[in-house]
Amino acid sequence: MTASTDTHGDSRLTDLVSRLDLETKVRLLTGATSFTLHGKDSIALAPMAFSDGPTGVRGLKFTGGDHVALFPNATLLAGAWSEDTAREVGEMLAEEAERQQIHVVLGPTINLHRTPLGGRLFEAYSEDPLLTGRLAAAYVRGMQSRRIGACLKHLVANESETLRNYMSSVVSERALREVYLLPFEIAVEDAQPWSIMAAYNDVNGVPATEQHHVNNEVVKGDWGWDGLLMSDWFATKTSAPAALGGLDLVMPGPEGPWGAALVADVESGAVAEAVVDEHVVRLLRLAERVGALGEHRAWPSESTAPDAPSRREQLRRLATDGMVVLRNEGAVLPLAAETRVALIGRHAVETICMGGGSATVNPPYQVSIAEGLGGAMGESVVVLDGVEVRLRPVVADPDTIRDPETGEPGLRASYLDADGTVMAAEHSSVASVATGWDDTLPRPTEQVVLAARLVEGGPVRLGVLGTGRWSIVVDGKKVGAPDLAAEGQDPGESMLKPPAWTVDVDAEAGSLVEATVSIVRREPQPGPDGKLSTLSHVIASGMGVKGLTVAPVPAVAADVIANAVRAAKDADVAVVVVGLTEEQETEATDKSTLALPGEQDALVGAVAEAANRTVVVVNSATPVLMPWAQDVEAILVVGLPGQEGGHAVADALLGVREPAGRLVTSWPAADGAAPAWDVVPDGLALEYTDDTYVGYRGFHAGLSDAPAHWLGAGDGYGSWEYADARLVQPGSAPTIEVRVTNTSAGASREVVQAYFHPAEDNQPVRLVGWTAVEVEPGQSATVEVATDSRLWRSWDEQSGRWGESLTGGQLVLARGLGDIRARVDL
Repeated sequence: MTASTDTHGDSRLTDLVSRLDLETKVRLLTGATSFTLHGKDSIALAPMAFSDGPTGVRGLKFTGGDHVALFPNATLLAGAWSEDTAREVGEMLAEEAERQQIHVVLGPTINLHRTPLGGRLFEAYSEDPLLTGRLAAAYVRGMQSRRIGACLKHLVANESETLRNYMSSVVSERALREVYLLPFEIAVEDAQPWSIMAAYNDVNGVPATEQHHVNNEVVKGDWGWDGLLMSDWFATKTSAPAALGGLDLVMPGPEGPWGAALVADVESGAVAEAVVDEHVVRLLRLAERVGALGEHRAWPSESTAPDAPSRREQLRRLATDGMVVLRNEGAVLPLAAETRVALIGRHAVETICMGGGSATVNPPYQVSIAEGLGGAMGESVVVLDGVEVRLRPVVADPDTIRDPETGEPGLRASYLDADGTVMAAEHSSVASVATGWDDTLPRPTEQVVLAARLVEGGPVRLGVLGTGRWSIVVDGKKVGAPDLAAEGQDPGESMLKPPAWTVDVDAEAGSLVEATVSIVRREPQPGPDGKLSTLSHVIASGMGVKGLTVAPVPAVAADVIANAVRAAKDADVAVVVVGLTEEQETEATDKSTLALPGEQDALVGAVAEAANRTVVVVNSATPVLMPWAQDVEAILVVGLPGQEGGHAVADALLGVREPAGRLVTSWPAADGAAPAWDVVPDGLALEYTDDTYVGYRGFHAGLSDAPAHWLGAGDGYGSWEYADARLVQPGSAPTIEVRVTNTSAGASREVVQAYFHPAEDNQPVRLVGWTAVEVEPGQSATVEVATDSRLWRSWDEQSGRWGESLTGGQLVLARGLGDIRARVDL
């Protein structure tokens, strides 16, 4: 495709660039701070502000900061299979950005769910490139309709986290074109995003930030994309190779591998100054689009607060719409209002509403399932805590500690320089701070003191997290002095997965806890690739999150399960909430198993044996193993449902709103039983051996045993009959029609999915279109599904171009490929 161009606009931008000297141009191409860019008054360029945005617009501070709306996670939003939903989310996030004067939101994440072990899958939509691409395009259209820039990430083949800064994704050109680049292509063609982020990993041995083939030849060349390509944070390793490889902007700043090195490259002739000019033109084009060039945009004086009633309603509705009913024997769901319910599980009382890493935000509140269902059903609900679900400690809930000076929930943080002078002291509404990242202090921080009073006494598991040499004192008595270092070689680990230490102590309510950490700056070490890169210096810098952890000493699992069994026997229905935490669903680390952590399976099994009826609510964004699936009456997957999570789950369980979502990735039946599994590179190479047979495509081709649940599965509260399927528009991208009848007692929503099964043996089945329809009970609707022509192509490796469109085979209408309803020959 060819992007629309504005010749006059381009010449004007080129003229602005011509007014700048080389040093200034290069300076503009590296961030000014962690999340801002340099401005230049002489050309009316304002500094631009970026913010992470997978589940909310966090703002410029990595930890703490202003309260912002916490959205349902990407897989949950995608579960609605609705471009209208994706567009609405883009618009809402743009409003959140406007309130904070953010120009560009770093999302959506549109890498694929290649292996279910990927730790960051909760940020990404799906295992399917068409579903991902169309939802991404709608999100971009919604966001950019308000002149807030979207940023597709991470380009490309960035489907796992293990050694992400060093590993190489080894992928065929055909798979790259047909699968992994396709979501980016769809979003570029259909929505023209204003920026894209290059990934950490290498692709076929070449860093994504230096990928001339992908960045210049495909994205900027074949697709004619005219936006700005920025690096992921600390991903850029070189000067000339990255500048020549299509990268336009290095993040973060102010330090980086460009600066004086890129100036020297231009002066030596290694990089033509015209290459730098091209990067600056793209930067200015982004600035113009978001209102930071020329006449600067006026930010709204009023905006929707993250806890405003209208925002609460939106977030609650969006979360419920993506929830998936995987089992509902005997129509146990929805629950009748008078049902006596035993609500059981740690995830019921401490619902996980967001994943870890850069997706973390600071919401004004988070509603647990216990709060939501208890508020809706009153005394009909008895709540019991469950077994321990975490393997690692986490920062304290702010409500468990108090600032010793103000008495507010949270702690007091003091920052000391090398002389021991307190440079700043501040209240933190969360139990952690970040150092060396977004500091605005006059001198480097050498020590941080975290001080808080305990709200409750008794046996307490107290600890700290973060790199450095610690001293922990409770009411003047030292209880520990750990020296903590990051375990791996990811520069983001100290921010995203800081090391932790705990000790069990007896403490009184009101006890003063003072945790002092001395920043340790170590000698840079070569990475696993043997090179001493800028990443090595980041790892050694002492940068990272420092936090306080406070929690009750865990109860014995056998006692917890025995209490749950007694409660289940006394109830009409036991609702057990299980799931993962941000330990498994996070940036910077992958999973090693799909099994639920702790003794959660044992808890479900014991309750199911004792209860009259059992409903399991799965509080995870990605697949888990469910060995008890046939022993319970109902399974509801609720993802990471955002700040309104508890209310949204209650609406789903009670039928206030139908949880009519469909799975966005296939759920394997066992560990290892998937077309792609491993996330650990062999050496530093991770072979994409499944090629174009990603996810359900590989399951269908027999590359693995059938999944427990297919992409597209989900029953809602309706039942459906399909009839009279036929082609209504043949050709290279045919349209298929079918009549669906709602045979249930209530109105329901159906997602009619069309899959193309090519005649060629070397071509995988693939989703080519879908249409959703809402139908009243006993009524029928005729549904047309238009297929997407981009899914009928096949990349010819020999010629290096797209071959003739595929034509033979079948169109299959299904509710996921485990429930095929009609086939039409082509």
